[in-house]
Amino acid sequence: QERRREFEANLEKAGLELETEDKTDSKDQKSYFLKIHAPWDVLATYADVLKIKVPFKVSDIPHGRDIPWEWLSHPFRLPEHVMHPQSDYFTYHFDKTKTDFYLINDKETFFPPSTRNRIVFYILARCPYYKEGRKEKDKTGIKRLLSNGTYTAAFPLHDCRYWKRARNAECESERYNLYKHWARFLCFYKEQPLNLIRKYYGEKIGIYFAWLGFYTEMLFFAAVMGLICFVYGVLSYDDNISSKEICDAEIGGSILMCPLCDKKCTFWTLNSTCLSSWVKYFHLMCSFKGTVFFAIFMGIWVTLFLELWKRRQARLEYEWDLVDFEEEQQQLQIRPEFEIKCTNRRLNKITQEMEPYLPITTKCARYCLSAATVIFWISLIIACIIGVIAYRLAVYASFASVIKDPVRKIQLVGRFITPQLATSVTASCINFVTIMVLNFFYERVAIWITDMEIPKTHLEYENRLTTKMFMFQFVNYYSSCFYVAFFKGKFVNYPGDYSYMFGKWTNLRNEECDPGGCLIELSTQLVIIMAGKQLWGNIQEALLPGRHHPENHYSRWEQDHVLQNFSQLGLFYEYLEMGFHHGVHLRHDPPYGLPVCLQ
Repeated sequence: QERRREFEANLEKAGLELETEDKTDSKDQKSYFLKIHAPWDVLATYADVLKIKVPFKVSDIPHGRDIPWEWLSHPFRLPEHVMHPQSDYFTYHFDKTKTDFYLINDKETFFPPSTRNRIVFYILARCPYYKEGRKEKDKTGIKRLLSNGTYTAAFPLHDCRYWKRARNAECESERYNLYKHWARFLCFYKEQPLNLIRKYYGEKIGIYFAWLGFYTEMLFFAAVMGLICFVYGVLSYDDNISSKEICDAEIGGSILMCPLCDKKCTFWTLNSTCLSSWVKYFHLMCSFKGTVFFAIFMGIWVTLFLELWKRRQARLEYEWDLVDFEEEQQQLQIRPEFEIKCTNRRLNKITQEMEPYLPITTKCARYCLSAATVIFWISLIIACIIGVIAYRLAVYASFASVIKDPVRKIQLVGRFITPQLATSVTASCINFVTIMVLNFFYERVAIWITDMEIPKTHLEYENRLTTKMFMFQFVNYYSSCFYVAFFKGKFVNYPGDYSYMFGKWTNLRNEECDPGGCLIELSTQLVIIMAGKQLWGNIQEALLPGRHHPENHYSRWEQDHVLQNFSQLGLFYEYLEMGFHHGVHLRHDPPYGLPVCLQ
């Protein structure tokens, strides 16, 4: 209570207006809600501090000419007021002393919702909760108050409802328009209202959906070409002579293969690998010609994808005034944690102002501890992979020894469940569980060691965290796949002189690939890991609160409280999912927090 009282008193000194809702008016009759409003003077002051760009003149640059056959795109277009919710302007950094210079028609709507939330979060992140005169700089910011339980949540308040129009005609309707023309499933074929997304949610989220839409469009061409190659391969079914011979009872059925393990395993026939042989054929686009053509196409596709996205990104940066965005963030957006923890000061030669800095000795010590922690966790992943490999070897021999009769058992079971497939499926499931468990713990460790390094800016914080997460997750997700793709079957030696894991005394003989290759096992591994992660993510999203409730049961702030929280990492996991599931390298821009209401 004392921390809340001091914090709220300091917020009022900063110029914010506070309004507390009594707990008896809430649904559970236990929760207090503190609503925060930033008046014009506060917005203008901090817009000047943050050098936020605002319009000062309507743009007189003519738009491009009409495109021929433009009527063909009409079904995919959205209304003009949705695609371009405001006119094009020339912009400049806001200066509170020159308000007459800017196009201020209405002070209530001059700053868009994303900017207002950014300013309020800037104040909340730096506001102390100790009395004046005390030297307790660590007692600062909404993040610490959330972590120590002073408040249970901090979140932005949306404008009106999204599932139907507001009763008040003066209420902003951006949210309703976004739902009606963009967020519904039946609008999947429509163009995205990126300008409206940017106006309501900010540039960061706008850039993300711009990239996501561009990526989806480009994937359409790759999917069409892949389908053409696959159909061509299916039509060339009769050309696959090798698989036919393997599956033939007289040819493949008469070729005896060496036992799969040293003890209890018997000889087996080559036609038991009929299924894996056909699967390999279809995985390779069913023909050598189709594979080569598709590989060449994808090489060209990925180059065009990167170059065209650079053009799209450059255009958005120009239209949204983000050309110097990163440089401005480096100069202005010093993290409050850096200001609090760094007590040393030195003169900035550019701004000629005293600023906090971290001594080189302290910085090196923190970096060494951080690097050692990352190396330890990567080593832990490798140890888990070695354990899974040992499991594969032991279970592989067990499954192989089950097949006593090399003819009857293989014909009834072996065509569908081979020892390799059974081992691969169970090992992949164990590996998936290991991946999710290690991810759960490492995410928290990565945030902890990044906080320990005390990065100076939000951009630097994001870059360091991204590097740590990428290194760990790359090893965590793909180390088992690398083993199957590049190492499995390479260290078997030959009959009579087989190689063993950890020595012959372990009786764990290095496993071999199926005669049809390791491709089916690699595909099984990828499907279980990637599909399992997608399924787990969808289950979490479905179980987490995030649906609106009847308006007569909840107030505006309570409806927003049950929505999914915009976490500290923001869109980090969205970019990470795209990068790992689709193999695309992304640039991650610094986030803006959006808390405007405290519970």
